[in-house]
Amino acid sequence: MLLTLDLNDARPLHEQVAAAIRRAIGEGRYAQGDRLPPARDLAAALGINPNTVLRALRELRDEGLLEFRRGRGVSVAARADARTLLRERARELLDEAQRYGYGREDLIAILEELA
Repeated sequence: MLLTLDLNDARPLHEQVAAAIRRAIGEGRYAQGDRLPPARDLAAALGINPNTVLRALRELRDEGLLEFRRGRGVSVAARADARTLLRERARELLDEAQRYGYGREDLIAILEELA
């Protein structure tokens, strides 16, 4: 699993990790039943604390995307629906707009211009 984090992103790291995994599931890089790498391996690859990865995994478990099985690790329970992915991307777009000094209303105006 190739995940990347944006160090300039204001969101907490666990939210970024959860978003990256959610996106990978939604895009089909992981199918239902596929096992994810161990949290320690993900943490080492990302250069973050394993507890941060575990927090992201628990969040996704609570959403119903992942399931934890003792002795078998973490696997994909369901595919993320399009609305969930779209919400995540919209959240990322809003965060990006705020970094450039644009607010929510500015972003809405830009989207309305495109429609």
